[in-house]
Amino acid sequence: MLSKIRIKNYILIDELELELANGLNIITGETGAGKSILINAIDIAFGAKAGKEVIKTDADKAIIELTVLDKKNLTSSLFEEYGIDNFGEEIILSKEITQTGSRSRVNGSLVNQEFIKLFRELFLDIHSQHQTYSFLQPKFHITLLDNYIKNPVLTEYKKGFEHYKKLLSELDDLKNASEKTEEQIDFLKFQVTEIEDASLVINEDEELNNELSVLENVEKLKDLTGSAYWTLSGDDGSIMDALFQIKMSLSKAVGLDNSLEKTESQILGAIETLKDLSSSLREYSSSLENDTERINTIQERLFLIEKLKRKYGGTIEKVIETGEKLRKELDGIEFSTQNIESLEAEIEKSRKNLLELACKISDDRKTHGEKLSKLIVEKLEKLELPKVRFEIGFEECELGTNGVDKVEFLISTNISEGLKPLAKVASGGEISRVMLAIKTIFAQTDNIDTVVFDEIDTGISGKTSQSVADEVKELAQYMQIIMITHQAIIASKSDKHFYVRKTQDEKTSVSISILNDDEKLNAIAELASGEVTDESLKLAKLLIG
Repeated sequence: MLSKIRIKNYILIDELELELANGLNIITGETGAGKSILINAIDIAFGAKAGKEVIKTDADKAIIELTVLDKKNLTSSLFEEYGIDNFGEEIILSKEITQTGSRSRVNGSLVNQEFIKLFRELFLDIHSQHQTYSFLQPKFHITLLDNYIKNPVLTEYKKGFEHYKKLLSELDDLKNASEKTEEQIDFLKFQVTEIEDASLVINEDEELNNELSVLENVEKLKDLTGSAYWTLSGDDGSIMDALFQIKMSLSKAVGLDNSLEKTESQILGAIETLKDLSSSLREYSSSLENDTERINTIQERLFLIEKLKRKYGGTIEKVIETGEKLRKELDGIEFSTQNIESLEAEIEKSRKNLLELACKISDDRKTHGEKLSKLIVEKLEKLELPKVRFEIGFEECELGTNGVDKVEFLISTNISEGLKPLAKVASGGEISRVMLAIKTIFAQTDNIDTVVFDEIDTGISGKTSQSVADEVKELAQYMQIIMITHQAIIASKSDKHFYVRKTQDEKTSVSISILNDDEKLNAIAELASGEVTDESLKLAKLLIG
Protein backbone atom coordinates (compact mmCIF):
# COMPACT_ATOMS: atom_id res chain seq x y z
CA MET A 1 0.00 0.00 0.00
CA LEU A 2 0.99 3.65 -0.38
CA SER A 3 1.78 5.31 2.93
CA LYS A 4 3.17 8.66 1.80
CA ILE A 5 3.46 10.84 -1.30
CA ARG A 6 5.78 13.78 -1.78
CA ILE A 7 5.51 16.07 -4.81
CA LYS A 8 7.69 19.01 -5.84
CA ASN A 9 7.40 21.39 -8.82
CA TYR A 10 4.71 19.24 -10.46
CA ILE A 11 2.24 21.09 -12.75
CA LEU A 12 0.70 23.71 -10.40
CA ILE A 13 2.01 22.22 -7.14
CA ASP A 14 5.01 23.88 -5.51
CA GLU A 15 5.60 21.22 -2.89
CA LEU A 16 3.45 18.96 -0.73
CA GLU A 17 3.74 15.85 1.41
CA LEU A 18 0.71 13.73 2.31
CA GLU A 19 0.20 10.60 4.36
CA LEU A 20 -2.42 8.15 3.09
CA ALA A 21 -4.77 5.98 5.15
CA ASN A 22 -4.91 2.19 5.05
CA GLY A 23 -8.57 2.14 4.02
CA LEU A 24 -10.62 4.60 1.97
CA ASN A 25 -8.89 7.80 0.84
CA ILE A 26 -11.35 10.24 -0.73
CA ILE A 27 -10.39 13.16 -2.95
CA THR A 28 -12.84 16.02 -3.51
CA GLY A 29 -12.44 19.68 -4.37
CA GLU A 30 -13.61 22.73 -6.18
CA THR A 31 -14.75 22.42 -9.79
CA GLY A 32 -11.76 22.84 -12.07
CA ALA A 33 -9.28 22.58 -9.20
CA GLY A 34 -7.56 19.55 -10.74
CA LYS A 35 -8.69 16.70 -8.51
CA SER A 36 -6.97 14.14 -10.74
CA ILE A 37 -3.57 15.74 -10.18
CA LEU A 38 -2.73 13.44 -7.26
CA ILE A 39 -3.84 10.28 -9.08
CA ASN A 40 -1.92 11.30 -12.20
CA ALA A 41 1.22 11.81 -10.10
CA ILE A 42 0.86 8.31 -8.62
CA ASP A 43 0.32 6.92 -12.12
CA ILE A 44 3.50 8.64 -13.40
CA ALA A 45 5.57 7.37 -10.47
CA PHE A 46 4.40 3.85 -11.36
CA GLY A 47 5.50 4.13 -14.97
CA ALA A 48 2.97 6.23 -16.92
CA LYS A 49 4.53 8.50 -19.53
CA ALA A 50 5.27 12.10 -18.53
CA GLY A 51 6.91 14.84 -20.55
CA LYS A 52 8.50 18.10 -19.57
CA GLU A 53 5.08 19.80 -19.65
CA VAL A 54 4.38 18.45 -16.13
CA ILE A 55 7.28 20.51 -14.74
CA LYS A 56 6.07 23.63 -12.94
CA THR A 57 6.80 26.88 -14.77
CA ASP A 58 10.27 28.27 -13.98
CA ALA A 59 11.41 24.99 -12.35
CA ASP A 60 14.20 22.75 -13.67
CA LYS A 61 12.60 19.44 -12.76
CA ALA A 62 9.59 17.80 -11.13
CA ILE A 63 9.91 15.13 -8.43
CA ILE A 64 7.33 12.57 -7.33
CA GLU A 65 8.25 10.29 -4.44
CA LEU A 66 6.09 7.52 -3.00
CA THR A 67 6.60 5.46 0.12
CA VAL A 68 5.25 1.96 -0.55
CA LEU A 69 4.73 -0.56 2.25
CA ASP A 70 5.37 -4.19 1.29
CA LYS A 71 3.77 -5.92 4.26
CA LYS A 72 3.37 -9.20 2.35
CA ASN A 73 7.03 -9.34 1.24
CA LEU A 74 6.00 -9.40 -2.43
CA THR A 75 9.20 -7.83 -3.77
CA SER A 76 12.00 -10.00 -2.38
CA SER A 77 12.53 -12.12 -5.51
CA LEU A 78 12.05 -9.12 -7.84
CA PHE A 79 14.59 -7.05 -5.91
CA GLU A 80 17.06 -9.93 -5.87
CA GLU A 81 16.72 -10.45 -9.64
CA TYR A 82 17.37 -6.75 -10.39
CA GLY A 83 19.96 -6.16 -7.67
CA ILE A 84 17.86 -3.65 -5.69
CA ASP A 85 18.67 -3.05 -2.00
CA ASN A 86 15.95 -4.45 0.25
CA PHE A 87 15.51 -2.38 3.41
CA GLY A 88 12.43 -4.19 4.71
CA GLU A 89 8.78 -3.39 4.17
CA GLU A 90 9.29 0.33 3.42
CA ILE A 91 10.16 1.01 -0.24
CA ILE A 92 10.92 4.43 -1.72
CA LEU A 93 9.78 4.83 -5.33
CA SER A 94 10.72 8.10 -7.02
CA LYS A 95 10.34 9.66 -10.45
CA GLU A 96 12.34 12.68 -11.60
CA ILE A 97 11.21 14.50 -14.74
CA THR A 98 13.64 16.95 -16.35
CA GLN A 99 13.58 19.07 -19.51
CA THR A 100 15.34 16.26 -21.42
CA GLY A 101 13.86 13.08 -19.98
CA SER A 102 12.93 11.20 -16.82
CA ARG A 103 14.40 8.57 -14.53
CA SER A 104 12.95 6.21 -11.93
CA ARG A 105 14.60 4.98 -8.74
CA VAL A 106 13.67 2.34 -6.19
CA ASN A 107 15.46 2.56 -2.85
CA GLY A 108 17.94 4.90 -4.55
CA SER A 109 18.82 2.53 -7.41
CA LEU A 110 18.04 3.50 -11.00
CA VAL A 111 15.50 1.09 -12.56
CA ASN A 112 14.15 0.64 -16.08
CA GLN A 113 10.58 0.64 -17.36
CA GLU A 114 10.43 -3.16 -17.36
CA PHE A 115 11.13 -3.23 -13.62
CA ILE A 116 8.54 -0.51 -12.91
CA LYS A 117 5.90 -2.49 -14.86
CA LEU A 118 6.54 -5.60 -12.74
CA PHE A 119 6.62 -3.53 -9.55
CA ARG A 120 3.31 -1.86 -10.42
CA GLU A 121 1.62 -5.22 -11.02
CA LEU A 122 2.38 -6.17 -7.41
CA PHE A 123 0.90 -3.08 -5.76
CA LEU A 124 -1.31 -0.85 -7.87
CA ASP A 125 -4.39 -0.90 -10.09
CA ILE A 126 -5.69 2.41 -11.44
CA HIS A 127 -9.16 2.55 -12.97
CA SER A 128 -9.60 5.66 -15.12
CA GLN A 129 -12.34 6.88 -17.45
CA HIS A 130 -10.15 5.84 -20.40
CA GLN A 131 -9.98 2.33 -19.00
CA THR A 132 -13.79 2.24 -18.81
CA TYR A 133 -13.86 2.82 -22.57
CA SER A 134 -11.37 -0.02 -23.05
CA PHE A 135 -13.53 -2.34 -20.93
CA LEU A 136 -16.41 -1.78 -23.35
CA GLN A 137 -14.41 -3.01 -26.36
CA PRO A 138 -14.96 -6.76 -26.99
CA LYS A 139 -11.31 -7.24 -28.01
CA PHE A 140 -10.29 -6.57 -24.38
CA HIS A 141 -12.83 -8.95 -22.81
CA ILE A 142 -10.79 -12.11 -23.42
CA THR A 143 -7.80 -10.44 -21.74
CA LEU A 144 -9.93 -9.51 -18.72
CA LEU A 145 -11.19 -13.09 -18.44
CA ASP A 146 -7.68 -14.53 -18.77
CA ASN A 147 -6.36 -12.11 -16.13
CA TYR A 148 -9.03 -13.44 -13.77
CA ILE A 149 -8.26 -17.10 -14.51
CA LYS A 150 -4.44 -16.89 -14.60
CA ASN A 151 -4.15 -20.20 -16.47
CA PRO A 152 -0.45 -21.22 -16.85
CA VAL A 153 -1.38 -23.25 -19.94
CA LEU A 154 -2.14 -19.97 -21.74
CA THR A 155 1.50 -18.86 -21.28
CA GLU A 156 2.67 -22.16 -22.79
CA TYR A 157 0.19 -21.73 -25.66
CA LYS A 158 1.26 -18.16 -26.49
CA LYS A 159 4.92 -19.22 -26.60
CA GLY A 160 4.02 -22.13 -28.88
CA PHE A 161 1.89 -19.93 -31.11
CA GLU A 162 4.78 -17.51 -31.66
CA HIS A 163 6.93 -20.47 -32.77
CA TYR A 164 4.07 -21.65 -35.01
CA LYS A 165 3.89 -18.23 -36.73
CA LYS A 166 7.65 -18.30 -37.27
CA LEU A 167 7.38 -21.73 -38.94
CA LEU A 168 4.62 -20.45 -41.23
CA SER A 169 6.80 -17.50 -42.24
CA GLU A 170 9.72 -19.82 -43.03
CA LEU A 171 7.45 -22.03 -45.13
CA ASP A 172 6.23 -19.00 -47.07
CA ASP A 173 9.83 -17.95 -47.78
CA LEU A 174 10.74 -21.45 -48.96
CA LYS A 175 7.75 -21.67 -51.27
CA ASN A 176 8.57 -18.28 -52.76
CA ALA A 177 12.16 -19.43 -53.35
CA SER A 178 11.04 -22.69 -54.97
CA GLU A 179 8.98 -20.77 -57.54
CA LYS A 180 12.12 -19.53 -59.36
CA THR A 181 12.46 -20.69 -62.98
CA GLU A 182 15.17 -23.10 -64.14
CA GLU A 183 16.83 -20.26 -66.04
CA GLN A 184 16.94 -18.14 -62.84
CA ILE A 185 18.43 -21.06 -60.90
CA ASP A 186 21.12 -21.62 -63.56
CA PHE A 187 22.06 -17.95 -63.43
CA LEU A 188 22.21 -18.10 -59.63
CA LYS A 189 24.51 -21.13 -59.84
CA PHE A 190 26.76 -19.24 -62.29
CA GLN A 191 27.00 -16.26 -59.92
CA VAL A 192 27.85 -18.45 -56.93
CA THR A 193 30.46 -20.41 -58.89
CA GLU A 194 32.02 -17.22 -60.28
CA ILE A 195 32.47 -15.73 -56.81
CA GLU A 196 33.50 -18.91 -54.99
CA ASP A 197 36.00 -20.01 -57.66
CA ALA A 198 37.77 -16.65 -57.31
CA SER A 199 38.66 -17.51 -53.68
CA LEU A 200 38.92 -13.86 -52.79
CA VAL A 201 40.91 -12.69 -49.76
CA ILE A 202 40.15 -9.42 -47.99
CA ASN A 203 42.72 -6.66 -48.84
CA GLU A 204 44.14 -8.91 -51.56
CA ASP A 205 43.77 -6.18 -54.21
CA GLU A 206 45.80 -3.69 -52.14
CA GLU A 207 48.63 -6.18 -51.64
CA LEU A 208 48.66 -7.14 -55.34
CA ASN A 209 48.73 -3.52 -56.48
CA ASN A 210 51.74 -2.88 -54.24
CA GLU A 211 53.56 -5.96 -55.57
CA LEU A 212 52.77 -4.94 -59.15
CA SER A 213 54.18 -1.45 -58.54
CA VAL A 214 57.46 -3.03 -57.37
CA LEU A 215 57.72 -5.42 -60.35
CA GLU A 216 56.98 -2.69 -62.88
CA ASN A 217 59.73 -0.45 -61.41
CA VAL A 218 62.52 -2.96 -60.77
CA GLU A 219 65.25 -1.06 -62.64
CA LYS A 220 64.35 2.28 -61.07
CA LEU A 221 64.28 0.71 -57.58
CA LYS A 222 67.67 -0.96 -58.22
CA ASP A 223 69.18 2.39 -59.23
CA LEU A 224 67.73 4.25 -56.26
CA THR A 225 68.61 1.69 -53.59
CA GLY A 226 72.03 1.01 -55.18
CA SER A 227 72.84 4.70 -55.14
CA ALA A 228 71.79 4.90 -51.50
CA TYR A 229 74.01 1.91 -50.67
CA TRP A 230 77.12 3.39 -52.35
CA THR A 231 76.58 6.73 -50.66
CA LEU A 232 76.54 4.93 -47.32
CA SER A 233 79.24 2.28 -47.82
CA GLY A 234 81.05 2.84 -51.10
CA ASP A 235 84.76 3.58 -51.51
CA ASP A 236 86.49 6.75 -50.38
CA GLY A 237 84.15 9.61 -49.57
CA SER A 238 81.22 7.46 -48.30
CA ILE A 239 79.31 8.27 -45.15
CA MET A 240 80.74 5.19 -43.43
CA ASP A 241 84.27 6.24 -44.38
CA ALA A 242 83.68 9.70 -42.90
CA LEU A 243 82.29 8.17 -39.67
CA PHE A 244 85.37 5.93 -39.30
CA GLN A 245 87.57 9.04 -39.61
CA ILE A 246 85.48 10.77 -36.93
CA LYS A 247 85.71 7.69 -34.70
CA MET A 248 89.53 7.61 -34.97
CA SER A 249 89.80 11.31 -34.10
CA LEU A 250 87.48 10.89 -31.09
CA SER A 251 89.44 7.86 -29.84
CA LYS A 252 92.58 10.00 -29.70
CA ALA A 253 90.65 12.85 -28.05
CA VAL A 254 89.31 10.50 -25.33
CA GLY A 255 92.91 9.72 -24.40
CA LEU A 256 93.29 13.39 -23.59
CA ASP A 257 89.77 14.01 -22.12
CA ASN A 258 87.70 11.07 -20.92
CA SER A 259 84.51 13.21 -20.87
CA LEU A 260 84.30 12.52 -24.63
CA GLU A 261 83.70 8.79 -24.04
CA LYS A 262 79.93 9.21 -24.35
CA THR A 263 80.30 11.00 -27.70
CA GLU A 264 82.62 8.26 -28.91
CA SER A 265 80.07 5.63 -27.86
CA GLN A 266 77.31 7.44 -29.78
CA ILE A 267 79.49 7.50 -32.94
CA LEU A 268 80.08 3.75 -32.56
CA GLY A 269 76.29 3.23 -32.26
CA ALA A 270 75.68 5.30 -35.39
CA ILE A 271 78.29 3.24 -37.30
CA GLU A 272 76.56 -0.07 -36.29
CA THR A 273 73.12 1.27 -37.25
CA LEU A 274 74.34 2.42 -40.66
CA LYS A 275 76.09 -0.95 -41.21
CA ASP A 276 72.72 -2.70 -40.71
CA LEU A 277 70.98 -0.18 -42.98
CA SER A 278 73.65 -0.63 -45.65
CA SER A 279 73.29 -4.41 -45.47
CA SER A 280 69.48 -4.15 -45.82
CA LEU A 281 69.77 -1.92 -48.88
CA ARG A 282 72.25 -4.34 -50.50
CA GLU A 283 69.98 -7.35 -49.85
CA TYR A 284 66.86 -5.51 -51.11
CA SER A 285 68.62 -4.37 -54.29
CA SER A 286 69.96 -7.89 -54.93
CA SER A 287 66.47 -9.39 -54.50
CA LEU A 288 64.93 -7.29 -57.26
CA GLU A 289 64.41 -9.25 -60.48
CA ASN A 290 62.43 -8.71 -63.64
CA ASP A 291 59.54 -11.22 -63.62
CA THR A 292 57.25 -10.70 -66.61
CA GLU A 293 55.30 -13.89 -65.87
CA ARG A 294 54.45 -12.73 -62.35
CA ILE A 295 53.41 -9.32 -63.68
CA ASN A 296 50.98 -11.00 -66.09
CA THR A 297 49.61 -13.23 -63.33
CA ILE A 298 48.99 -10.24 -61.03
CA GLN A 299 47.38 -8.18 -63.77
CA GLU A 300 45.01 -11.03 -64.66
CA ARG A 301 44.12 -11.49 -60.98
CA LEU A 302 43.48 -7.77 -60.52
CA PHE A 303 41.34 -7.73 -63.68
CA LEU A 304 39.20 -10.55 -62.24
CA ILE A 305 38.89 -8.81 -58.87
CA GLU A 306 37.84 -5.50 -60.48
CA LYS A 307 35.27 -7.31 -62.64
CA LEU A 308 33.75 -9.02 -59.58
CA LYS A 309 33.74 -5.73 -57.65
CA ARG A 310 31.85 -4.02 -60.50
CA LYS A 311 29.27 -6.83 -60.63
CA TYR A 312 28.75 -7.67 -56.96
CA GLY A 313 29.92 -4.70 -54.90
CA GLY A 314 32.52 -1.96 -54.68
CA THR A 315 34.86 -3.85 -52.34
CA ILE A 316 36.13 -7.39 -51.87
CA GLU A 317 34.23 -7.54 -48.56
CA LYS A 318 30.95 -6.80 -50.36
CA VAL A 319 31.68 -9.35 -53.10
CA ILE A 320 32.29 -12.05 -50.46
CA GLU A 321 29.12 -10.99 -48.60
CA THR A 322 27.08 -11.16 -51.83
CA GLY A 323 28.52 -14.60 -52.57
CA GLU A 324 27.48 -15.90 -49.15
CA LYS A 325 23.97 -14.48 -49.61
CA LEU A 326 23.61 -16.04 -53.07
CA ARG A 327 24.97 -19.38 -51.79
CA LYS A 328 22.35 -19.38 -49.00
CA GLU A 329 19.62 -18.61 -51.53
CA LEU A 330 20.83 -21.39 -53.86
CA ASP A 331 21.06 -23.92 -51.03
CA GLY A 332 17.53 -22.99 -50.03
CA ILE A 333 16.28 -23.62 -53.55
CA GLU A 334 18.16 -26.89 -54.08
CA PHE A 335 16.79 -28.35 -50.87
CA SER A 336 13.46 -26.52 -50.90
CA THR A 337 11.32 -29.52 -51.79
CA GLN A 338 12.78 -31.61 -49.00
CA ASN A 339 12.69 -28.67 -46.59
CA ILE A 340 9.09 -27.80 -47.47
CA GLU A 341 7.91 -31.34 -46.75
CA SER A 342 9.82 -31.42 -43.46
CA LEU A 343 8.59 -27.97 -42.44
CA GLU A 344 4.97 -28.77 -43.34
CA ALA A 345 5.14 -31.85 -41.11
CA GLU A 346 6.56 -29.76 -38.25
CA ILE A 347 3.86 -27.12 -38.74
CA GLU A 348 1.10 -29.74 -38.68
CA LYS A 349 2.53 -31.22 -35.48
CA SER A 350 2.74 -27.75 -33.91
CA ARG A 351 -0.81 -26.89 -34.98
CA LYS A 352 -2.16 -30.15 -33.55
CA ASN A 353 -0.45 -29.46 -30.22
CA LEU A 354 -1.73 -25.87 -30.18
CA LEU A 355 -5.30 -27.02 -30.86
CA GLU A 356 -5.12 -29.41 -27.91
CA LEU A 357 -3.89 -26.62 -25.65
CA ALA A 358 -6.46 -24.18 -27.06
CA CYS A 359 -9.30 -26.61 -26.34
CA LYS A 360 -8.11 -27.00 -22.73
CA ILE A 361 -7.87 -23.22 -22.38
CA SER A 362 -11.34 -22.80 -23.92
CA ASP A 363 -12.90 -25.32 -21.51
CA ASP A 364 -11.22 -23.58 -18.59
CA ARG A 365 -12.43 -20.19 -19.80
CA LYS A 366 -16.02 -21.40 -20.02
CA THR A 367 -15.90 -22.94 -16.55
CA HIS A 368 -14.39 -19.85 -14.95
CA GLY A 369 -16.53 -17.61 -17.16
CA GLU A 370 -19.65 -19.00 -15.49
CA LYS A 371 -18.16 -18.44 -12.05
CA LEU A 372 -17.09 -14.88 -12.90
CA SER A 373 -20.51 -14.09 -14.38
CA LYS A 374 -22.21 -15.21 -11.15
CA LEU A 375 -19.84 -13.12 -9.04
CA ILE A 376 -20.48 -10.07 -11.22
CA VAL A 377 -24.25 -10.55 -11.01
CA GLU A 378 -24.02 -10.81 -7.21
CA LYS A 379 -22.04 -7.56 -7.07
CA LEU A 380 -24.40 -5.78 -9.49
CA GLU A 381 -27.44 -6.83 -7.49
CA LYS A 382 -25.87 -5.19 -4.45
CA LEU A 383 -25.29 -2.11 -6.62
CA GLU A 384 -29.03 -1.64 -7.31
CA LEU A 385 -29.34 -3.69 -10.49
CA PRO A 386 -31.74 -6.34 -9.10
CA LYS A 387 -32.90 -7.77 -12.43
CA VAL A 388 -29.51 -7.81 -14.08
CA ARG A 389 -28.24 -10.75 -16.10
CA PHE A 390 -24.61 -11.01 -17.09
CA GLU A 391 -22.96 -13.68 -19.17
CA ILE A 392 -19.66 -14.16 -20.94
CA GLY A 393 -20.36 -15.18 -24.52
CA PHE A 394 -18.06 -17.52 -26.46
CA GLU A 395 -17.71 -17.96 -30.20
CA GLU A 396 -15.28 -20.35 -31.86
CA CYS A 397 -12.75 -18.75 -34.20
CA GLU A 398 -9.64 -19.66 -36.17
CA LEU A 399 -6.53 -20.56 -34.22
CA GLY A 400 -4.97 -17.27 -33.11
CA THR A 401 -2.90 -15.53 -30.44
CA ASN A 402 -5.56 -16.18 -27.78
CA GLY A 403 -6.54 -19.68 -28.89
CA VAL A 404 -9.85 -20.55 -30.56
CA ASP A 405 -12.17 -18.30 -28.54
CA LYS A 406 -13.81 -14.99 -29.30
CA VAL A 407 -15.13 -13.60 -26.01
CA GLU A 408 -17.65 -10.85 -25.36
CA PHE A 409 -19.37 -9.59 -22.20
CA LEU A 410 -23.17 -9.63 -22.50
CA ILE A 411 -25.61 -7.89 -20.17
CA SER A 412 -29.30 -7.25 -19.68
CA THR A 413 -30.38 -4.69 -17.07
CA ASN A 414 -34.11 -5.05 -17.75
CA ILE A 415 -36.09 -8.23 -17.24
CA SER A 416 -37.88 -7.82 -20.58
CA GLU A 417 -34.69 -7.45 -22.59
CA GLY A 418 -32.40 -10.19 -23.86
CA LEU A 419 -28.66 -10.29 -23.39
CA LYS A 420 -26.79 -7.85 -25.61
CA PRO A 421 -23.18 -6.60 -25.88
CA LEU A 422 -22.12 -4.49 -22.89
CA ALA A 423 -21.20 -1.48 -25.03
CA LYS A 424 -24.63 -1.34 -26.69
CA VAL A 425 -26.85 -1.76 -23.63
CA ALA A 426 -25.39 -0.21 -20.51
CA SER A 427 -25.92 3.44 -19.58
CA GLY A 428 -23.13 5.54 -18.05
CA GLY A 429 -24.24 4.70 -14.50
CA GLU A 430 -24.64 1.01 -15.32
CA ILE A 431 -21.21 0.87 -16.94
CA SER A 432 -19.69 2.45 -13.80
CA ARG A 433 -21.28 -0.24 -11.65
CA VAL A 434 -20.17 -3.05 -13.96
CA MET A 435 -16.63 -1.68 -13.84
CA LEU A 436 -16.77 -1.41 -10.04
CA ALA A 437 -18.01 -5.00 -9.79
CA ILE A 438 -15.26 -6.31 -12.10
CA LYS A 439 -12.56 -4.25 -10.40
CA THR A 440 -13.68 -5.40 -6.95
CA ILE A 441 -13.57 -9.07 -7.94
CA PHE A 442 -10.28 -8.74 -9.80
CA ALA A 443 -8.62 -6.72 -7.04
CA GLN A 444 -9.41 -9.43 -4.49
CA THR A 445 -8.16 -12.27 -6.70
CA ASP A 446 -5.05 -10.32 -7.80
CA ASN A 447 -4.09 -9.66 -4.17
CA ILE A 448 -3.46 -6.02 -5.13
CA ASP A 449 -2.79 -3.69 -2.18
CA THR A 450 -3.97 -0.38 -3.67
CA VAL A 451 -6.82 0.35 -6.08
CA VAL A 452 -7.40 3.83 -7.50
CA PHE A 453 -10.83 4.87 -8.81
CA ASP A 454 -10.95 8.06 -10.89
CA GLU A 455 -14.64 9.13 -10.84
CA ILE A 456 -16.16 5.65 -11.07
CA ASP A 457 -19.38 7.10 -9.61
CA THR A 458 -20.24 8.87 -12.88
CA GLY A 459 -23.95 8.72 -13.79
CA ILE A 460 -25.30 7.41 -10.48
CA SER A 461 -27.41 9.00 -7.76
CA GLY A 462 -29.80 8.29 -4.91
CA LYS A 463 -30.05 4.72 -3.65
CA THR A 464 -27.46 3.57 -6.19
CA SER A 465 -24.93 5.99 -4.71
CA GLN A 466 -25.57 4.46 -1.28
CA SER A 467 -24.96 0.97 -2.68
CA VAL A 468 -21.75 2.05 -4.40
CA ALA A 469 -20.60 3.75 -1.20
CA ASP A 470 -21.26 0.57 0.81
CA GLU A 471 -19.42 -1.56 -1.77
CA VAL A 472 -16.39 0.75 -1.83
CA LYS A 473 -16.30 0.89 1.98
CA GLU A 474 -16.46 -2.91 2.19
CA LEU A 475 -13.66 -3.22 -0.35
CA ALA A 476 -11.58 -0.75 1.69
CA GLN A 477 -11.57 -3.22 4.57
CA TYR A 478 -9.37 -5.52 2.48
CA MET A 479 -7.21 -3.02 0.62
CA GLN A 480 -6.31 0.62 0.27
CA ILE A 481 -8.67 2.64 -1.93
CA ILE A 482 -7.89 6.07 -3.39
CA MET A 483 -10.97 7.60 -5.01
CA ILE A 484 -12.12 10.84 -6.61
CA THR A 485 -15.85 11.36 -6.08
CA HIS A 486 -18.58 13.96 -6.53
CA GLN A 487 -20.98 12.04 -4.30
CA ALA A 488 -21.46 13.23 -0.72
CA ILE A 489 -22.62 9.80 0.44
CA ILE A 490 -19.44 8.14 -0.91
CA ALA A 491 -17.19 10.86 0.52
CA SER A 492 -18.79 10.37 3.94
CA LYS A 493 -17.31 6.86 4.14
CA SER A 494 -13.71 8.08 3.99
CA ASP A 495 -11.00 7.12 6.44
CA LYS A 496 -9.06 10.15 5.20
CA HIS A 497 -10.43 13.04 3.15
CA PHE A 498 -8.24 15.14 0.84
CA TYR A 499 -9.46 18.47 -0.50
CA VAL A 500 -8.03 20.09 -3.64
CA ARG A 501 -7.98 23.88 -3.99
CA LYS A 502 -6.80 26.13 -6.79
CA THR A 503 -5.68 29.69 -5.99
CA GLN A 504 -5.02 32.39 -8.56
CA ASP A 505 -3.23 35.40 -7.11
CA GLU A 506 -0.06 36.55 -8.83
CA LYS A 507 0.34 32.96 -10.03
CA THR A 508 -1.91 29.90 -10.24
CA SER A 509 -1.22 27.10 -7.77
CA VAL A 510 -2.91 23.96 -6.51
CA SER A 511 -2.83 22.76 -2.91
CA ILE A 512 -4.09 19.54 -1.38
CA SER A 513 -4.95 19.37 2.31
CA ILE A 514 -6.08 16.64 4.69
CA LEU A 515 -9.39 17.63 6.29
CA ASN A 516 -10.08 17.38 10.00
CA ASP A 517 -13.54 16.30 11.22
CA ASP A 518 -15.09 19.77 11.00
CA GLU A 519 -13.59 20.49 7.58
CA LYS A 520 -14.76 17.09 6.33
CA LEU A 521 -18.27 17.86 7.55
CA ASN A 522 -18.29 21.15 5.62
CA ALA A 523 -16.88 19.51 2.47
CA ILE A 524 -19.59 16.84 2.49
CA ALA A 525 -22.27 19.44 3.14
CA GLU A 526 -20.99 21.37 0.13
CA LEU A 527 -21.03 18.23 -2.02
CA ALA A 528 -24.58 17.46 -0.93
CA SER A 529 -26.18 20.81 -1.79
CA GLY A 530 -23.57 22.96 -3.51
CA GLU A 531 -23.11 25.19 -0.44
CA VAL A 532 -22.75 24.89 3.31
CA THR A 533 -26.08 25.54 5.05
CA ASP A 534 -27.71 24.37 8.26
CA GLU A 535 -29.69 21.82 6.26
CA SER A 536 -26.70 20.52 4.32
CA LEU A 537 -24.67 20.26 7.54
CA LYS A 538 -27.47 18.18 9.12
CA LEU A 539 -27.44 15.91 6.08
CA ALA A 540 -23.64 15.63 6.21
CA LYS A 541 -23.76 14.64 9.90
CA LEU A 542 -26.40 12.06 9.08
CA LEU A 543 -24.29 10.60 6.26
CA ILE A 544 -21.16 10.44 8.39
CA GLY A 545 -23.17 8.88 11.21
